[in-house]
Amino acid sequence: MRLIRKNYDFDAPLAGLGDALDRRDFLKRSGLTAGGATLAGAIPAAMMQRAEAKDTAPKEDVETEIRRSVCTHCSVGCGVIAEVQDGVWTGQEPDFDSPINLGAHCAKGASLREHGHGEKRVKYPMKLVDGKWKRMSWDDAIQEIGDKLLAIREESGPDAVFWCGSSKASNEGSYLQRKFAAFWGSNNIDHQARICHSTTVAGVANTWGYGAMTNSYNDMHNSKAMIFVGSNAAEAHPVAMQHILRAKENGSKMIVVDPRLTRTAAHADQHIRIRPGSDVAFIWGLLWHIFENGWEDAEYIRQRVYGMDEIREEVKHWDPATVEEVAGVPEAEMFQAAKTLAENRPGTIVWCMGGTQHHIGNNNTRAYCVLQLALGNIGVAGGGANIFRGHDNVQGATDVGPNSHTLPGYYGLAEGSWKHWARVWDIDFDWLKSRFDNAEYDAGSGTMAHPMNIEGIPVSRWIDGILEDPENLSQRDNFRAVFFQGHAVNSQTRGPEMKKALEKLELVVISDPYPTHMAVMSDRQNDTYLLPTCTQFEQAGSVTASNRSLQWREKVVEPLFESKPDAEVLYRFAQKFGFAEEMFKHIKVEDSMPSPEDTLREINRGHWTIGYTGQSPERLKLHTENRHTFDTTSLLAKGGPCDGDYYGLPWPCWGTPEMGHPGTPLLYNTHDPVSRGGLTFRARFGTEHEGNDILADGSYSKDSEIDDGYPEFTYGILRELGWHRELTPAELATIAWVAGQRDKPGDAVSEDDVAELRNSEALDGVNWKTDLSGGIQRVVIKHECAPFGNAKARAIVWTFPDRVPVHREPLYTSRYDLVEKYPTYEDRKAYWRLPTRYESIQATDYSGDYPLIFTSGRLVEYEGGGEETRSNPWLAELQQEMFVEINPADANDRGLRDHAWVWLEGPEGGRIKVRAMVTERVGRGVVWTPFHFGGWFQGEDLLAKYPEGTAPHVRGEACNTATTYGYDSVTQMQETKSTLCQIKAA
Repeated sequence: MRLIRKNYDFDAPLAGLGDALDRRDFLKRSGLTAGGATLAGAIPAAMMQRAEAKDTAPKEDVETEIRRSVCTHCSVGCGVIAEVQDGVWTGQEPDFDSPINLGAHCAKGASLREHGHGEKRVKYPMKLVDGKWKRMSWDDAIQEIGDKLLAIREESGPDAVFWCGSSKASNEGSYLQRKFAAFWGSNNIDHQARICHSTTVAGVANTWGYGAMTNSYNDMHNSKAMIFVGSNAAEAHPVAMQHILRAKENGSKMIVVDPRLTRTAAHADQHIRIRPGSDVAFIWGLLWHIFENGWEDAEYIRQRVYGMDEIREEVKHWDPATVEEVAGVPEAEMFQAAKTLAENRPGTIVWCMGGTQHHIGNNNTRAYCVLQLALGNIGVAGGGANIFRGHDNVQGATDVGPNSHTLPGYYGLAEGSWKHWARVWDIDFDWLKSRFDNAEYDAGSGTMAHPMNIEGIPVSRWIDGILEDPENLSQRDNFRAVFFQGHAVNSQTRGPEMKKALEKLELVVISDPYPTHMAVMSDRQNDTYLLPTCTQFEQAGSVTASNRSLQWREKVVEPLFESKPDAEVLYRFAQKFGFAEEMFKHIKVEDSMPSPEDTLREINRGHWTIGYTGQSPERLKLHTENRHTFDTTSLLAKGGPCDGDYYGLPWPCWGTPEMGHPGTPLLYNTHDPVSRGGLTFRARFGTEHEGNDILADGSYSKDSEIDDGYPEFTYGILRELGWHRELTPAELATIAWVAGQRDKPGDAVSEDDVAELRNSEALDGVNWKTDLSGGIQRVVIKHECAPFGNAKARAIVWTFPDRVPVHREPLYTSRYDLVEKYPTYEDRKAYWRLPTRYESIQATDYSGDYPLIFTSGRLVEYEGGGEETRSNPWLAELQQEMFVEINPADANDRGLRDHAWVWLEGPEGGRIKVRAMVTERVGRGVVWTPFHFGGWFQGEDLLAKYPEGTAPHVRGEACNTATTYGYDSVTQMQETKSTLCQIKAA
């Protein structure tokens, strides 16, 4: 099902390629032959063989070196084998030994070598001078940018700069991005996860403890049912489809819930179209049938779930007629889906941005979790919440990197969390605090706090940090400068306001391998800098796939052109700002490049919360060398040097590397001992609520010495149990240091000191998350208990705006008649440092002038904002134009023909000029566009604004030029999947 139309006039000029370049010229210049790239993407893995081409002329033998890497596109984690000759990347194969991709590649993965060697890359530092790009040296760039940033910091404070990190960076790079912001003195740093799965992290973590995928792609082989909600895996995660289809071959039923008939839906046993923005109504409709027929797992709920009774009361309101009215799904389809899930257990649920990008996204993700809890599908093989993430390291970057509301490892912004990281970094806490603005601001609801303890402005709202009245900000001044390191702004909403914000800034810095849409979308004339930054193939480091497995990337080639790795760029700026010595105190730096191995070891020293502590560089490299020894379903190594480990040591991998924990393949699986990857639900929410015990009741991990629920472990609990005697003297000394009872960690202690410390109540408050010795985790796991306790998952979240997930109409809704019954929230004054509008937007009915629901998604050919993939000639040949899918009835009502130019306009004034694709893939009243395009703005091709030779092969409108305001009530996720538009002929 190719997206290139069969009726294209291939001799006509191509949109985005320039008027003088037709398809034949494009193929000739790109070195492609017709169908070549598409054919490669269509050949099954089993039919692919190495092609041995004969040289036409003899030449000296050149040694071929093999480098192992991981694909830099989606989060599946496909292995890549690179062949290197004389430092040049000359060949590429998919990794047949990888238990994740099993020798498969999608179109993007198959063209990675071109991504690394791309001729469209930024080759040297540049700055914009009177509208023209001028070459400069790295030293001059660092000095000029650094001087401007320091001047802004002096005048307006450290919060006047917004730092954007990256989900494309390695774990080490993204960790250093967050650490860098802390040493600069601001929480104003964020990354792509904010606008893809932040609502997942919040919803899932607040249900059962951790905000991540519970099982794995491979474990889906064990599923008896699979339900996909807002996930088009066939295009967004193509290689994952081999695991999904293997499950189907094993007899699994497949339900796809999506307003479009996607390539994934084409494989489904049942495809259900829902109205975008009605996810909660749909899920409660399923639960209505499940509860009505007694299909829930009552014993599982009794033992392991809290608050399901309140869910039952809400679900009573969602009878079949109401669900059909709100979600648009008839009773028979709802009953069939519920029955399929009930009769085919274990079942898994998969969701992606179709479910997350709503202003009630956290309600959606919590509802998905509740459905799985009701069916008893969490903590079992073949079950779980298989949350497919988007970028290659968005999981790892979220875990260890640049989040505006947490420190690495999901440690909060409270003083205790900062002191923990100050201990890890071996710096003085008071010095670190002094780096921040010395004032207090509104942290929400009128509560005043130091900026160190207030979440920063998220990447979804950075333009409001520039445009908002400074009187309404919870910081000293507006943003005056932005520094983006690996982020595509065309993936964000409100394009016209973004252009206005960019033009207001004093300084824009873009650190990226390719020039992004940000570099060309505005009319800026000066003070914009492009810094050539390496791809992940030009540096080594670890990356975390969606299933929580870490993999080590070997460096394929040395940095090309004048590009530098993310970490080196940060180090050079840290030198300029005067804190490099403190920031890299325990990380070796050679030729300005921080050691990725040392950086990962520092990550290991601090990330006790989520178990990023056992995956040392040495263990990960051993897995890379022996990946052929891992089972392709369980991911368990059978024999060999990694015997007993799970591939990539999926977190939590408890304790120190020396402890040898194998990793946790299935979260919350009580059928295995904790020492072998088993777990309970996390006791993150206390031990009681409103007089009710919320610890697990009669459920515990295999071989646990506590056969009931228990709270998270502290030294005090160890002392009550008598387990504290099993701590070594060195571990005890470190715990005493954390408690402030000793000057140094792990120093020598006498027998008298040991006896005194063991019985000291002053140590009781040190818990499993802050014990830098790892001793508490080691001892607890020896007794087969989970360090984080054993509680019930909570179906209700009393700390969120909606205690029980409820349906609320989108801010821009096509069903304004439903607003009175399902209204949004009240506007907020200070939320993430900014005002946030809800009811003031929904107060106006836009559905008359803008009657079409506008939603967006991915293409298999491109990824993210698309700068890298649209600059790749192999991929550019596959999809050459930006388009909008529109139902034939809606097209006919507007007099539109297939492939005609049309204007798509949103209710806030943004509009885009795109091709019409008339298709029944979308239902009547719904239109869909991909979000990978950029390089046009409201009908204008921006070719002339790119530095010479860097413009992507394919350019087009960014769909988010026409999307609208709307942010999740908990995370500030943008609402892109359910806005409105009108379409007319161009």
